[in-house]
Amino acid sequence: MKWTEFADWGTKIAEWTQDYHLTVGDRPVRARTEPGEVLNALPEMPPETPEAMEDIFRDFEEIVMPGITHWQHPRFFAYFNSNASAPSVLAEFLAAAIAPQCMLWQTSPAATEMETRMMDWLRQALGLPAGFAGVIQDSASSATLAAVLTMREKALNWQGNSHGLFGQKPLRVYCSSEVHTSVDRAIWVAGIGQANLMRIPIKGDWRGMDPEALETAIQADLESGFQPAGVILCVGGTGTGATDPVDRCLDIAEKYGLYSHVDAAWAGSAMICPEYRDYWPGIERADSIVFNPHKWLGVQFDCSAHFLKNPDDLVQTLAISPEYLKTHGKDGIINYSEWSVPLGRRFRALKLWFLIRTYGLEGLRQRLRNHINWSRALHNRLAAEPDFQIVTPPMWSLWTFRFVPAENPGSSDLDDLNLRLVNAINDDGRIYLTQTRVDGDLVIRFQAGQFETTEEDVMMAFDVITEIARGLV
Repeated sequence: MKWTEFADWGTKIAEWTQDYHLTVGDRPVRARTEPGEVLNALPEMPPETPEAMEDIFRDFEEIVMPGITHWQHPRFFAYFNSNASAPSVLAEFLAAAIAPQCMLWQTSPAATEMETRMMDWLRQALGLPAGFAGVIQDSASSATLAAVLTMREKALNWQGNSHGLFGQKPLRVYCSSEVHTSVDRAIWVAGIGQANLMRIPIKGDWRGMDPEALETAIQADLESGFQPAGVILCVGGTGTGATDPVDRCLDIAEKYGLYSHVDAAWAGSAMICPEYRDYWPGIERADSIVFNPHKWLGVQFDCSAHFLKNPDDLVQTLAISPEYLKTHGKDGIINYSEWSVPLGRRFRALKLWFLIRTYGLEGLRQRLRNHINWSRALHNRLAAEPDFQIVTPPMWSLWTFRFVPAENPGSSDLDDLNLRLVNAINDDGRIYLTQTRVDGDLVIRFQAGQFETTEEDVMMAFDVITEIARGLV
């Protein structure tokens, strides 16, 4: 394609995009293709000669789109949403068009300096103290890995990168059973080992870590010759919204000199609303915090906000600067590639700038409040039904339930019944839900967070759930 042809196709794709977002609610939420169907529709051999854009775009609509699960569907109530608001899409279009590689200040000063400003905007929005600095990571998984590497280095007196872990006391990292599996992967990659990720029991409606059990585990490890390194806290876990008692756990982390990381990948967005900050009391004492604007805030993937009380710890852990990456003759600059595992960096700050300016913080707050209020109203309606059981209460806009008909056939059969229910709901296509397990029982999750969802969309879930459930018995 010649650049002289680009504007015509750009216009066509922009019009297609607008129509897609305006009509996506008319489509089944989840893809209905069978395994291998898209693969078999794609030629086994690459073309030797050019093909027309008309043919390529036609195949996109006929081959690709049937195999897409519509994350921008207003009744996507599964997982956590990966949103794509209109201004964010436009910003991503521009970032793709200019295609800067933003690894250093000098490779695109605007990208670095906008990232600095946008992370400070987010810091203010969350109510974090002025001392915190931030960096945009690709995902919360990368932020958690960076935090685990930092806690490893601090525990080893900054000798891990140079000398490895051989001959050192085994390191211990502490978390609850509700944390995301990205924590497990970070432990693997950091060389700490799965056996040294200590799962602390949970308690209470929030399903949070038991602080007394945390301290007991740390003391036992010290007496047994292990080296405690850090604590990873959860605020809004994926399964049920589990949230640790942040202040009490940080008391213990500080007492034993352990690095603390708070994973608020989903729920962190809600903290732009002051009334929800009671869920993370004492957060200003954490060493590291992550949340994903690409989940609930409206910025599309990937854009993960990683805040640090002392960024020098992270830089000392990750920075490496060969001569070809040095910037000479400039003072007071930041090279964010020294704050993250990958060297290469995309211009992610641009879509934050577009989004926040387009809606303003109050506009974003109102969307989050709507999602939470509508989800809780749905919870109340379903809780009033005699054949449904609420398993975990609403945490922001997330809660779980089970279908328990009057002729209860027993716990094991209930697992099968609820699995058949969630599968039938998703095959129906009007809404999309997922399942999880709570204390061994299979339950169904509901959460509202799609950027354009309405109260009517959320309330439709009640009709779909009850209609399909009662058709199964």
